[in-house]
Amino acid sequence: MSSVDVTILFLLLLACLVLGVPIGVSIGVATAVIMYFTSSIPLVIIAQRSFTALNSFPLLAIPLFILAGVLMGVGGVSKRLIDLADSIVGFVTGGLAMVTVLACMFFSAISGSSTATVSAIGSFMIPEMEKRKYDRAFATALTAAAGCIGVIIPPSISFVVYGIVAQVSIGKLFVAGVIPGIIMGLSLMIISYFVSKKRGYVRSFEKPSFKQVWISFRRAFWALLVPVIILGGIYGGIFTPTEAGGISVVYSIVIGLFIYRELTWKSIYEAFRDTAKITGAVIFMIGLSMTFARYLTIERIPVQIVNVLLGVSSNPLVILLVINLFLLVIGCFIDNFSSTIILTPILLPVIKRMGIDPVHFGVIMTIALTLGFITPPYGPNLFVASAISNVRMEVISRKVIPFFVVLVMVLILVTYAPSLSTCLVDLLFR
Repeated sequence: MSSVDVTILFLLLLACLVLGVPIGVSIGVATAVIMYFTSSIPLVIIAQRSFTALNSFPLLAIPLFILAGVLMGVGGVSKRLIDLADSIVGFVTGGLAMVTVLACMFFSAISGSSTATVSAIGSFMIPEMEKRKYDRAFATALTAAAGCIGVIIPPSISFVVYGIVAQVSIGKLFVAGVIPGIIMGLSLMIISYFVSKKRGYVRSFEKPSFKQVWISFRRAFWALLVPVIILGGIYGGIFTPTEAGGISVVYSIVIGLFIYRELTWKSIYEAFRDTAKITGAVIFMIGLSMTFARYLTIERIPVQIVNVLLGVSSNPLVILLVINLFLLVIGCFIDNFSSTIILTPILLPVIKRMGIDPVHFGVIMTIALTLGFITPPYGPNLFVASAISNVRMEVISRKVIPFFVVLVMVLILVTYAPSLSTCLVDLLFR
């Protein structure tokens, strides 16, 4: 395939996206058109490859974790996690802002979704922060930024998608995301402290007694047990990540119905319905993207891209910087799943050629693309938070800039300190 054909392929894909054509359809149309005019490969291969790609056991983890996150959000879990976070850091200056971040970290370890985290935590915390005299735009921007942790702390749906496309262990990716996710949360808490101190945001209450913390912990115990069961089972070799998704669904229904008693049969039905809608779009997209990736491989397009990048520099540090800048820009326009599916087959050969661990790169790629959740024009976290608070998008976009800068610094740190991602992997999988 000539460079002109490659350019036409990506221009077709971009044109479809600009016109508002669904991602999956855009990928399929671009692939079909360029195959028809530039190769002798029969178009039936698109359907065959799509169905073959979807015949994957690990792929079942996506709808299962989505469903578990939705059930947890409506089953009373988020309220108890917020109460626990409040008892731990609520007494510090700017404590309610820190509570928001910590609650997002807790909920991330259950939902695996960024927008679900913003919706579940923001619906409680944004009104509460406003009651305590916090600026509503600040509260909204902080919640949107903290929601980014949802796809880094395991179990992460984005890691599942990357693991399937890159043929990398999902269990290793989950482990690799733990420390970077915690660093992201701590960084947001630190900047929240300084902003709150500057603006005079008061603490929630006086330092709680051990008994008060213990009561909050007991109430949230069954919610906190979810990541322990999921991750402990995976790393203990008891079940696979896909089976863990099934277990988390059953567990979320049991505690929502019989322990917290906030889950109803109607809400369960609605959770299944919403999960089916989301999963249908994601699975359709994955199937066609795997055909797209296969075609790229046949035509040796990744090899051409490798040669172009190596022509820029042979230094892995420079290559990673270029890739990060590219991913940050892409994340502003295309969602995390689509970007991961499209770009992984293209960038992975470059990474392997440079001797970079694919697991480490999975964390880098996920963090970089996740920042698109808080950058216009895409910015789904901004839209969700705006819908909750009724603060205009342009206002939130300005307020979120300090948090975005901090998260970019975390991205740089994780990129050039690979041990932050790989140390736990080496410890648990050696």
